Amino acid sequence: MRTLKGPGIFLAQFVGPEPPFDRLETLADWAAGLGYVGLQLPTGEGGLFDVAKGAESQAYCDDVKGMLADRGLAITELSTHLQGQLVAVHPAYDELFDGFAPPQVRGKPSEREAWAVGQMKAAAKASQRLGLAAHATFSGALAWPYVYPWPQRPAGLIEEAFAELARRWRPILDAFDDAGVDACFELHPGEDLHDGATFERFLEAVDGHPRANILYDPSHFVLQQLDYLDFIDRYHPRIRAFHVKDAEFRPTGRAGVYGGYLGWVDRPGRFRSLGDGEIEFGAIFSKLAAYDYPGWAVLEWECALKHPEDGAREGAPFIRDHIIRVTERAFDDFAGAGTDAAANRRLLGLGNT
Repeated sequence: MRTLKGPGIFLAQFVGPEPPFDRLETLADWAAGLGYVGLQLPTGEGGLFDVAKGAESQAYCDDVKGMLADRGLAITELSTHLQGQLVAVHPAYDELFDGFAPPQVRGKPSEREAWAVGQMKAAAKASQRLGLAAHATFSGALAWPYVYPWPQRPAGLIEEAFAELARRWRPILDAFDDAGVDACFELHPGEDLHDGATFERFLEAVDGHPRANILYDPSHFVLQQLDYLDFIDRYHPRIRAFHVKDAEFRPTGRAGVYGGYLGWVDRPGRFRSLGDGEIEFGAIFSKLAAYDYPGWAVLEWECALKHPEDGAREGAPFIRDHIIRVTERAFDDFAGAGTDAAANRRLLGLGNT
């Protein structure tokens, strides 16, 4: 059994115009100073890693990897959340999601999709060049406007949506398979893959593709009121990435799961900094250790109240203290008597017959 790697931190929420948040080198110094040993790197427009360049240049990948290693840091995964979102966009969201794409493909849905697919395939190759085992992304969504069954959905609508989603993703998953990297979908409201049932539906549509896996983030399950511990029991063979993010759900007579269009501070379900929410991380880390989870524990900071720098500062020791160093032997091995077939038969009252 393996000990989880960490603490890591996803840098997407910390990138900004002011030092040290404006460059990967200075962000790396900042994160290392807080006690992190791994960085999950956002890519795409305004990202910290160029996947197109990484797919073509081993020297570029080696330079980034070496620069981080000099600071005691490793890359946990690359992230293409924004590009993955653009693989499948319902027309209702075209204008809103155009901001995730470069200017030359905005307002051009088919060209935007082609750009996103190219980015995903490049991310697979870049991840291979970096020696990574997993990749973090979103699935995109065609069926999300119909998530609530009113008005009644016509027969076959959801099946057609997932068949099309699978058609778009299969070549990408094949590229990840060629690269030897798991594509890990963060199951997230707004995506067609947002819970266990939708992941199962997608997995069936891609014929159980071995590279279709899960980025486990319990915060999104709290907001959906899904049992995040039972989820691990059900889907642990496919969990290959882990966002450590806290949340709380406090329904009232005024609002519940859907949030009433309220801002984040006022919603019953809201994200919190680690330790400020209600998630049982001790139980999560125990289950992942017991199931021999092979990857990283990565902070994703999102909080409706706390300053991000405070959340980041508190996150490293929180994760480090929750990682279970897996024992190499059972606690009662000292009492073992070895294997003796004849003794076993005597103990069972079987004699020598």
